[in-house]
Amino acid sequence: MKLIEVQNYEEMSKVAAKTIIEQVHTKPNSVLGLATGGTPIGTYQHLIKDFTQNNTSFEKAISVNLDEYIGLEKDNPQSYNYYMKEQLFNHINIPENQTYLPFAKSIDDEEAGRNYEKLIESLGGIDMQILGIGENGHIGFNEPGTSFSSTTGIVKLTDSTREANARYFTKMEDVPTHAISMGISTIMKSRKIVLLVSGVKKAPVLNELFQAAVKEDLPASILKEHPDVTIIADQEALSILKENKGSVYS
Repeated sequence: MKLIEVQNYEEMSKVAAKTIIEQVHTKPNSVLGLATGGTPIGTYQHLIKDFTQNNTSFEKAISVNLDEYIGLEKDNPQSYNYYMKEQLFNHINIPENQTYLPFAKSIDDEEAGRNYEKLIESLGGIDMQILGIGENGHIGFNEPGTSFSSTTGIVKLTDSTREANARYFTKMEDVPTHAISMGISTIMKSRKIVLLVSGVKKAPVLNELFQAAVKEDLPASILKEHPDVTIIADQEALSILKENKGSVYS
């Protein structure tokens, strides 16, 4: 794993956007695995700024998102479909029919995961996957204990993950209990992975990621076995790791 140290969230976002822009310049028809939540918002803002100022084109690019809540319609402001349009798609020139998010009608919709796997395969796989990391070490919505061999499917969200996402909803009861998420093995097939980590709340899990063995109780630990992972982390997120004298990270 390659670690890029940055000062703060703004610099992390700028560096991440630059990484995506370089990917699109190198391969205009790149398949980009995109993430939602609070962490990548700044990155998307910088992509929009670059598109406006430098005309970087996403006309040939394809996007596949990590996950989506179950039980929310696509036009629901809390859905990730709505999020992606508001935060990125409506502001760049990526064609709508080249943007994909997983979608399941219900928690019993097993076919939805298989269909998403077939879609990714038909696109030739993911060239660059953007990831955040949960405070409990989840990637996508793959919670601790998820098999490393998991493929896209329905997942039950832990209480801690629902609580972390409750700030986006009016009340806790409105936070969905299930989601459809790209599987860990699916993520690991991506040619490149970029993990974004910001803030003091992520410091314990980032420290554990570097210190702990690869284990299913820490889903993100599997990234150690991927050949091309870049972690972009700010000083707050790195605070515990850097306190541990003798820690080795590169």
